[in-house]
Amino acid sequence: MTDRLDAQIAFLLEADRLKSVNRATTIADGSRFENSGEHSWHLALFALVLADQAPDGVQVDRVIRMLLLHDLVEIDAGDAPIFDDHDVAALEAAEAKAADRIFALLPPDQATAFRALWDEFEANMTPDAIFAKSLDRFQPPVMNLASGGGSWTDYNVSEDQVRTRVGTKIDHGAPGLWSWLSPRIAAFFAKV
Repeated sequence: MTDRLDAQIAFLLEADRLKSVNRATTIADGSRFENSGEHSWHLALFALVLADQAPDGVQVDRVIRMLLLHDLVEIDAGDAPIFDDHDVAALEAAEAKAADRIFALLPPDQATAFRALWDEFEANMTPDAIFAKSLDRFQPPVMNLASGGGSWTDYNVSEDQVRTRVGTKIDHGAPGLWSWLSPRIAAFFAKV
């Protein structure tokens, strides 16, 4: 029993490091950059609040678990802003290596279950993962709109880039959210 609890606490303390990974997106008031721990919590809250936007058959409790785990790999691999250029294969390899290390801190049963959820999110093939990935793409534009442009301004992003890189994923898993967001994106870019 003690060994199991020791492993769980070790994992939780390691997960605390996610609070030190800064993202390219600011918080809603634009006063500072969001960290990945805050992002994961916020996405879990998005899933809870926006559960009625999930397609039939999506298990929102699983989506929340995925979203709480999805960015833990950034402890080792760092954040890769969506509008930045990076080597996708190298990033995927770094994240898989990080997942191996971080989830291995847990007792074997939890390590296997949590890693399976992370792998499912990354594969983006199941209804739960598709909705989770849609929320992961939805939250940053909401923050950018609230903060007056945020990372779109920092990365000199065009409306077409937003629609291509995030819009298609949002629309695929949460069309109602994309219907709400799309005209707001258009209005923002019409003003800049």
